[in-house]
Amino acid sequence: MIEQLLKDSPIVKESVIKDVRELTLAGEYGLAFDTLCSWIYEDELPIEAAYYDRLRNASIEFGARELVDRLGELVLSDND
Repeated sequence: MIEQLLKDSPIVKESVIKDVRELTLAGEYGLAFDTLCSWIYEDELPIEAAYYDRLRNASIEFGARELVDRLGELVLSDND
């Protein structure tokens, strides 16, 4: 799940991609998800509504609903 979210994410920094993958390989899925979402938020990367919905669904599994809720402000509108 995290690998697919990472692949579909707007993150392009190789160092961040590497960090998320390493955390996933180490079994640190919650931390990998947190890192993915935090970088999207910190870099103010725009995301599609469908991707945001996928993050919200994943946040239930990882107990990170508040973290993902912050990303709502980065969702592209139909006019973007």
